[in-house]
Amino acid sequence: MTQQDSSTFAGRLKTLKGTKSNVAFASQVGISESLLRKYLAGSEPSLSKANQIAYKANCSLEWLATGQGYQYRKAEVVDVAALSAAHQLITESFATEQGEMSLDTLKKVVACYQFLRSYKKKDGYLDIDAAHQFILHMESECNS
Repeated sequence: MTQQDSSTFAGRLKTLKGTKSNVAFASQVGISESLLRKYLAGSEPSLSKANQIAYKANCSLEWLATGQGYQYRKAEVVDVAALSAAHQLITESFATEQGEMSLDTLKKVVACYQFLRSYKKKDGYLDIDAAHQFILHMESECNS
């Protein structure tokens, strides 16, 4: 990537896309492939579209829009509701006799937390039912 490439929105978008196909990256960030191609060709997105792309690509909006600052967002504040829900769901499913959480169980809490953060309902609330299905899937994968 040349200096000139990273000085434009299109260049920074190419950097973010990396080796992913246009279809895969467009799907990841929630835009159509044709809109992605338009941006890669030099068209500038609206602020809301740029923010959507940055958020879904875990990228700093400042960097994507201007090239300034850090490319990746710094650690986010923990979503306490999601963490509490993940902990409760995992504890109910994988409780040990001693009541202590093993490293394996902690990994499951983190996986469930990440699922809850990534897959919310359309109204923005945590999708506990989907997380429960994810846990069942995780459990079946661990037992196979």
